[in-house]
Amino acid sequence: MSTSTIISPSAIGRGPAPRRPDGEGSVQVQLDPSLKIGTAKVFAIYGKGGIGKSTTSSNLSVAFSKLGKRVLQIGCDPKHDSTFTLTKKMMPTVIDVLETVDFHSEELRVEDFVYPGYNGVMCVEAGGPPAGTGCGGYVVGQTVKLLKEHHLLEETDVVIFDVLGDVVCGGFAAPLQHADRALIVTANDFDSIFAMNRIVQAIGAKAKNYNVRLGGVIANRADETDQIDKYNDRVGLQTMARFPSLDVIRRSRLKKSTLFEMEDSPELRAVQEEYMRLAAKLWAGVDPLICDPMKDRDIFDLLGFD
Repeated sequence: MSTSTIISPSAIGRGPAPRRPDGEGSVQVQLDPSLKIGTAKVFAIYGKGGIGKSTTSSNLSVAFSKLGKRVLQIGCDPKHDSTFTLTKKMMPTVIDVLETVDFHSEELRVEDFVYPGYNGVMCVEAGGPPAGTGCGGYVVGQTVKLLKEHHLLEETDVVIFDVLGDVVCGGFAAPLQHADRALIVTANDFDSIFAMNRIVQAIGAKAKNYNVRLGGVIANRADETDQIDKYNDRVGLQTMARFPSLDVIRRSRLKKSTLFEMEDSPELRAVQEEYMRLAAKLWAGVDPLICDPMKDRDIFDLLGFD
């Protein structure tokens, strides 16, 4: 049985400070170090809420599957809507399913919490704790534990974590403990880039003690990238792919479909090809980026029109 260690907030500042593996001041749940995903390539996708992380994650999962890879997508948002364009329905979360068996995971079958999606992508919704309670890190830990118990990670080439990005508490940073590369989805606007900077800080903190490294930026709904480029140049980031603001992308979500299922058009083919190019590049391996995040106040001075 896995164990979790919580550093009590009340203990901070009393006597000699213990070493905190996840950074000074961390009070997050520590995941069981034995919960390793294995040989699969693991990507964690972050970004501001509503920026299109789930759309990006799902279409990237399909692109990997079209390269012949066995793909598992794990939604890590309390809304548990990461995978519905793949499965065409809202799935129960891992925590919902565990509650039905009083958290006796040995009573569950694979089909109770893993659902097949478009083109063979396996889909899991970790979800999150009830509002105002619990820790997202616990939910991620329970999900990975359950997948390992059922040997699902041994039959997977690529794992994609789709993660709530506005909340950079230790719990929602937990997928970074499993990831090889973290990707950030952003638009070409101040709020998205401000959130991206906070995520860069979180990834940097995790990289001190875990294998995760920054892989790059995915520009979404971005007809222009001047503000993203300005930020990237300042901190050392690079844009790996760009998806413009197209109505077909918006309509795909409404139709509960991935972009690879929509009616063909030249602009749609261009987007599909960009996803295929991104998947191939990630599979081949991308060099880690060493970034120096900015102070909040400095972003105000950097971005905007001259």
